[in-house]
Amino acid sequence: MVKDFENKNYWALILGGSAGLGLASAKKLAAHGCNIIIVHRNSRADAEMIEKEFQQITALGAELLAFNKDAMSAEKRELIIKDIQEKLGESGKVKVLLHSIAKGNLKPMIADENTALQNEDFHLTLDSMAVSLYDWTRLLFEKRLFAADARIISFTSEGNRKAFKTYAAVSAAKAALEAITRNIALEFAPYGIKANCIQAGVTNTQSFRMIPGHEELEAAAIKRNPFKKLTTPEDVANVVYLLSKDEAGWINGTTIIADGGEHIN
Repeated sequence: MVKDFENKNYWALILGGSAGLGLASAKKLAAHGCNIIIVHRNSRADAEMIEKEFQQITALGAELLAFNKDAMSAEKRELIIKDIQEKLGESGKVKVLLHSIAKGNLKPMIADENTALQNEDFHLTLDSMAVSLYDWTRLLFEKRLFAADARIISFTSEGNRKAFKTYAAVSAAKAALEAITRNIALEFAPYGIKANCIQAGVTNTQSFRMIPGHEELEAAAIKRNPFKKLTTPEDVANVVYLLSKDEAGWINGTTIIADGGEHIN
C-alpha cells in the first residue's frame, strides 16, 4: 500500500469521527500514513465500542488525538485547538479538515405542537451541519495550522435539492453547507486551501437509521442503484482519500457524487 502521507507529520482533523463516514475516513487516511484527530460527542455507554474502533486506527501506525467534546461550543473549540497546537508543534500541520457532523432535527412540518418542526430546530441543525464548517475552518486558519496544500471536505446528500418528509431542516443545512464550501473554496484559495463536498449515496449508518421511514428510503435506493446495493462508508472514505491526494489539487469548490450512479435513475 502506498502511504502518501507518511513521515510528513500530516494530520486529518475529523469532526464527528467516532462512527459512520467520519470513522471510515479516519481509518482510510490512517492506513495511508496520516495522523488522526477526532472530535466527537458520545455517551459513556458508547465508550468501550468507540475505544475499540480507535485502537484499529492506532494499529495502522497512526497517531491519534481524540476529544469527546462539543464541537459546536466556541469555548471548547478554543481548548481543543490549544491542545492540538501543543501536540503538533511547529512542524505538524492539518492536511485534511473533514466535516462529518450529523446533528440535526428530523421533525415533520405538520404535526402537533410538541413534535412539529420549529424555528429553533432549523437554527440548531444549520449551526451543527453547516455553519460549524466555517467556524472550524476560520479557527484553524487563524492559528496557522493548515498545511500549505490543505483540503477541506464535507458530506452532503441528495436532500440538498430533494424534499423528504421530516428532512426539511437537514435539507436546508445541506444546501447551506454546499454554499459555505463554495465560498471557502473561493476565498481561501490564495492560501492553498481547497474545499469540496462529497454527496454520498444512501448509506446505512447510525445517523441514517434515525430518519423516520429509513427502511423505505433504503429499499428505494437499492432499487434505483445500478449495482442494486447501498453505498458503504468505505466507498465514501475512498473518495475522501482521493480528494486528499496531491493529484486532486485542482479540484476545488465542487460536489463529488459518490453513489455508484444512484442519482441517475
